[in-house]
Amino acid sequence: MRIDVIGKHLDITDAIRDYAHQKAERLTKIFDGTQQIRFYLEQTKDRAGDFKVEVAVDVVKHQDFIATSLHKDIYAAMDDAVDKAQRQLRDYKEKLRLR
Repeated sequence: MRIDVIGKHLDITDAIRDYAHQKAERLTKIFDGTQQIRFYLEQTKDRAGDFKVEVAVDVVKHQDFIATSLHKDIYAAMDDAVDKAQRQLRDYKEKLRLR
């Protein structure tokens, strides 16, 4: 499985990359059909000091799940976005189970 960490107007440090990989492991434990996870990290220009994080989860036989978050702390924004993605994956997994 592939995990990409992409920064816009932001340098991706090793600590940020490691944190994203750690959070991505939580997503792979929920749903085995995960093929790729992309973290888009951006420091916004319109709201000074805020970070926008978008997590895109590519799964088998479904469109990508997208979760976004906006926060002053990049780690808190990543936590929030991963929590939203977890919820989407759990709902999808439950939907598959009920079929």
